[in-house]
Amino acid sequence: MSIVVTGATGALGRLAIEELLKRTGPGDLVAVARDRAKAADLAARGVEIKIADYGRPETLQGVFAAGDRVLFISGNEAGQRLTQHRAVIDAAREAGVGLLAYTSVLGGPTATFSIAEEHIATEQALLASGVPYCLLRNGWYHENYTGALATTLKIGAVVGSAGEGRVATAARRDYAEAAAIVLTGSGHENAVYELSGDTAWTMAEYAAEVSRQTGRKIPYNDLPPERYAALMVKAGVPALGAQMVADADAGIARGELAATPGDLSRLLGRPTTPIAESIADALKQLPA
Repeated sequence: MSIVVTGATGALGRLAIEELLKRTGPGDLVAVARDRAKAADLAARGVEIKIADYGRPETLQGVFAAGDRVLFISGNEAGQRLTQHRAVIDAAREAGVGLLAYTSVLGGPTATFSIAEEHIATEQALLASGVPYCLLRNGWYHENYTGALATTLKIGAVVGSAGEGRVATAARRDYAEAAAIVLTGSGHENAVYELSGDTAWTMAEYAAEVSRQTGRKIPYNDLPPERYAALMVKAGVPALGAQMVADADAGIARGELAATPGDLSRLLGRPTTPIAESIADALKQLPA
């Protein structure tokens, strides 16, 4: 039996591997990636590497083994994910894995924004498969916002369509640590965790914190979703992705990503990382 992480060379996957290595030896881990070269550093640390692509079901054969505990990180190809996710679920069922922990979306079937649709359908497919599951319904990451700080400072404003809605973000590392705890712990079979930060904030509050830490006046400019999407497309974001981000902001405005049930901090055994801390860390990474 191994602990398997799919999408292991992505941002969340790498952090999950790091957290797992704190709790178990590299010989117990399998990292699944599409590109062996990108996983070379993990192989050098003793982690077994298996090459597979969600979009090529035949490559998933032999990736899992009976009893494996799997962190199934959702794909990032909008419109293709359900087909790809079903292929992973099928391979896991055929192998007889012991647990398939899927990174879903906060709120699950109650979420109405378009990004949630494929997650909801994947949850349904996973429950119907009979595979022992754990639904890690991740909220938004701090990095969804702090990752754009260079642009925010360049244009002198935070831009979005979230209105006065609140969003309960947490650091990506918080979600990765929770996943590692689930994969190395017990009693998580057929469990559902609504994972989010301890505090929900508005975009205006985020802009105020950026202002405080930079000493600059950074306002929040709230735009209609159509205008926000058009602005992202102009900046080089693919049209579908821009529409989905703007639609998610509309979901935030409706309160769909504001829940703070405390599941994440309970799993971690500590408070979640404050957004102010992640802003400070991101600012340190920017060129002087």
